Amino acid sequence: MRAIQITEFGGPEVLQQVELPDPVAGEGEVLISVSRAGLNYADTHQAENSYLAQMTLPLVPGGEVVGVTADGRRVVALTKNSGGYAEKAVAPALTTFDVPDGVDDLTALSLIVQGATAWLLLRKSTHMEAGESVVVHAAAGGVGTIAVQLAKLWGAGRVIATASSEEKRKLALDLGADVAIDSRSEDMTAALKEANGGRRVDVVLDMTGGATTDQSLVALAPFGRLAFYGMASRERPKPVDLGALLVHSTAVAGMWLPHALKVRDAEHGTLAHRAMAELFQLVVDGKLKAVPGGEYGLGEVRQAHEDLRARRTAGKLVLDPSR
Repeated sequence: MRAIQITEFGGPEVLQQVELPDPVAGEGEVLISVSRAGLNYADTHQAENSYLAQMTLPLVPGGEVVGVTADGRRVVALTKNSGGYAEKAVAPALTTFDVPDGVDDLTALSLIVQGATAWLLLRKSTHMEAGESVVVHAAAGGVGTIAVQLAKLWGAGRVIATASSEEKRKLALDLGADVAIDSRSEDMTAALKEANGGRRVDVVLDMTGGATTDQSLVALAPFGRLAFYGMASRERPKPVDLGALLVHSTAVAGMWLPHALKVRDAEHGTLAHRAMAELFQLVVDGKLKAVPGGEYGLGEVRQAHEDLRARRTAGKLVLDPSR
């Protein structure tokens, strides 16, 4: 099969198109003929081995695929941290979800990582309540575009989006954000308060890191919550001062999606299954949509990673392994 493989860690230049033997599904696994694979910012961390889960070489990157199983089921799946950038992939049955009729490949891929992440950030990490103000950093990205829509659907009083360009800010507004501000604002604390009518904010969803995280934390209202789920700037925020959290009655939560596959849910099996069931239904009902961000062939995968790292993208990016 055709695939992308890396044999040394680094930037986009380490991504190589190769021919590899077809993978073989083991016990409790599913072999999938891949129609599309998801491209995520986390994949750039995989390539340089700076992801939360340590990678081993040689490596076929990519953690999510949509396609058809040997018995004809159309599914979307999370692979075992890697293996998605290929014509065929193996995924655990536990992380394989049947795709309902009416949900296309792009949307299915948008939901399994970005959609589930947005759901968890709002439902579990921050426990957003109706009427609260919600800040969505990187609002034009895969998680951001879903989070803006969910926050509005679930009754947020004011959704404040941040993005780096006028085009991306317009996209966030079109998706339902009440206001969109420049993510490059030198004083993010002041910018967020101004966008919220002079008041501090209740909820912040942040995957940027560095000064954006530091200044967003200062912008929290009493009992405000910041959910941290990535570090796109590759700059670490300052250590959290627990005393400051106490004084201001604020909270910081971290979120990593794989844990949702381990936490049980009485009705759906796991939190991830509950999230996917709700998200699929919202799509089928016409209340939630995915935003196309671009499609790349295997020969264009380096460009895809360069675009991700330079933040030139918006919405959901996918890889077509057939070209």
